[in-house]
Amino acid sequence: MLYTAFIFGLISSLHCIGMCGPIAMMLPVDRSNPTKKATQILTYHFGRLTAYAAIGFLFGLLGKGLFLAGIQQELSIVLGVLMILVIAVPERIFSKYNFSKPVFRLISSVKSALGRQFKKSSYSSLFSIGLLNGFLPCGLVYVALFGAIAMQSVGFGMVYMILFGLGTIPMMSSVVYLNSYLTIPFRSKIQKIIPFVAVIIGILFIFRGLGLGIPYVSPSNLNLFVQNQPNCH
Repeated sequence: MLYTAFIFGLISSLHCIGMCGPIAMMLPVDRSNPTKKATQILTYHFGRLTAYAAIGFLFGLLGKGLFLAGIQQELSIVLGVLMILVIAVPERIFSKYNFSKPVFRLISSVKSALGRQFKKSSYSSLFSIGLLNGFLPCGLVYVALFGAIAMQSVGFGMVYMILFGLGTIPMMSSVVYLNSYLTIPFRSKIQKIIPFVAVIIGILFIFRGLGLGIPYVSPSNLNLFVQNQPNCH
């Protein structure tokens, strides 16, 4: 299921253009030196990947705890349903409850720190911008985090989020180079694909939890995850 992370990152990056694109366009890069500009952009992305790896670690740890509790199949089904609900339920419904209110001060602090880093042009600043950018709230990142929990492993949770981040790099980089070509109508057309991809990934996690015996998609109960007991001969 790790491959779904990269695919989802690749598709959802079209949404990222609208949310994080302005940050990428404002990066304090050297626009007169193509080589230096490329390394600066990569440094920014490395910061984002570091942030995704960190939250992947935390949510992978949560998933591991649930795995040890013996509810791995149920967890995969529940998380698959949640992925679909996040996409299917209109955003205005979630906005009524203002889930971000408890962490509003933290988000404000992150945004303030971002503003300070934009005043500098060092590699450490670019890394910091990427790192802080990765911690900003995003609905599609939340969907990816459900996948990280479903991995039920700290290591695989980190890898899942890193692959998600890698999937966003091509489009996020193109914002810096091809901004004039990424028109609003073009982005609107492509963004219509995102919900379908998220729903498909959610369905895959549900199938995995059902243990239907379909190789690579819905393994049987015996080989859904690693065996609890080693085979002794």
